[in-house]
Amino acid sequence: MVRYQGGDSAGLEELVRRVSPVLLRYFGGLSANRSDAEDLLQDCWIQIHRSRHTYRSAEPLMPWLFAIARHTRLDGYRRRRRLESRELLVSEIPERLQGKAPETAHRHDDLDAVLDALPDSQREVILMLKVSGMSVEEVARATSSTVGAVKQRAHRAYVALRSALRRPEEQSQEQGEQGRDGR
Repeated sequence: MVRYQGGDSAGLEELVRRVSPVLLRYFGGLSANRSDAEDLLQDCWIQIHRSRHTYRSAEPLMPWLFAIARHTRLDGYRRRRRLESRELLVSEIPERLQGKAPETAHRHDDLDAVLDALPDSQREVILMLKVSGMSVEEVARATSSTVGAVKQRAHRAYVALRSALRRPEEQSQEQGEQGRDGR
């Protein structure tokens, strides 16, 4: 590790060769899927590379490495749980949705057009939150904004999206209700 910190590529190769099998066993023991374990190993090496300057040569290496591995595993778990909470796996398409494919495709095109019509700051927030699956705090950090500003942009974007994606019959019904209510 000390050689790696000093920029010695042979030191890095030896470190990877010696430590990767141990880390892979650690990740593999926690995950039923070898592919997930390998992904976690890759993420761990990225974190080790980013944090290599924090290692102190007087301290043992393995606890330092496993602290990074543990945090990598937790981050991977949180990311996977966040994605799983948003995904719904179905073995076959329900009958009530099968006949709506053309309408769905049309609405997808509408969504793309509406997203393009949003101001850049609102579109960026929606894409980070809903497409990339980032948290509000992560979006705030990524955009150098406050959490409140991100929430406000997201809310304004949601209002614009709801309004733009309403079906024509819903819009005319709403306009009729507004006329009766005197709005």
